[in-house]
Amino acid sequence: MKLHSVPAATGLQWVRLGMRTFLRQPLAMSGLFFLFMVAISLLALLPFIGTALSALLTPAANLGLMAASREAADGRFPMPSTLVTAFRAGPEKTRGMLVLGGLYGLALLVVLGLAALLDTSAPVAADAAEMTAEAMVQATLASPSLWVAMVVMVPLQMLFWHAPALLHWHGVPPVKSLFFSAMACWANKGALLVFMLGWMGVFMLLGLVISVVGALLGGAQVLTIILYPAVLFMASMFFTSIYFTFRDSFHTATDPDGTPPPTDEGAPS
Repeated sequence: MKLHSVPAATGLQWVRLGMRTFLRQPLAMSGLFFLFMVAISLLALLPFIGTALSALLTPAANLGLMAASREAADGRFPMPSTLVTAFRAGPEKTRGMLVLGGLYGLALLVVLGLAALLDTSAPVAADAAEMTAEAMVQATLASPSLWVAMVVMVPLQMLFWHAPALLHWHGVPPVKSLFFSAMACWANKGALLVFMLGWMGVFMLLGLVISVVGALLGGAQVLTIILYPAVLFMASMFFTSIYFTFRDSFHTATDPDGTPPPTDEGAPS
């Protein structure tokens, strides 16, 4: 396994590959993403330990979605059991994935603690109920804790972006997988930036289309009916595309299981 640098334009190819792979298995990919969200949300509702458990299992769940994307890219139907791929590779890799989850939860705790320390917002006034939505948004955006949390989350996401896949498919130990993930993200920062901007553009375009369709067909009620499945599909497409950011960031002659890596038309060589 070697780090592979790609041109910035590859970010748009990742967006396109995510869309195309999703459209091969739209029901499977959206269904798996829905199960992922439901599982994480239900865990978070458990008293005392729910939030910790959801953070602990997040890297494993992300790996499951990447494995599902790989199955769909290879023309196979990803089954629900794909979501627990991280726990089907033996006790050593299972322990490693749980270590990643623990580190992820600890890192989130540090970020939230730092944001809380820097939260200097004034106490809510007695007539806060009369505040307009615009005023509430402005007050939120003015909070330094929000911006600090957003800035700190960037290196945190870089550390964990490729780490579960590196651990599972290449046997990289947890701490080393974090290091190599951050190195890969930095080496391909141009492509990842284009990737994120591309998806932002797609979501903005989708929002515009939904607004126009809702206005033409009946206003807010129709808009609500259209919005939820559209957001589910788009979020599923985004998570489908993450697999390709990993696949093209590390150069190997063969996949870890000995089969040649998938070759998609238009993918970088």
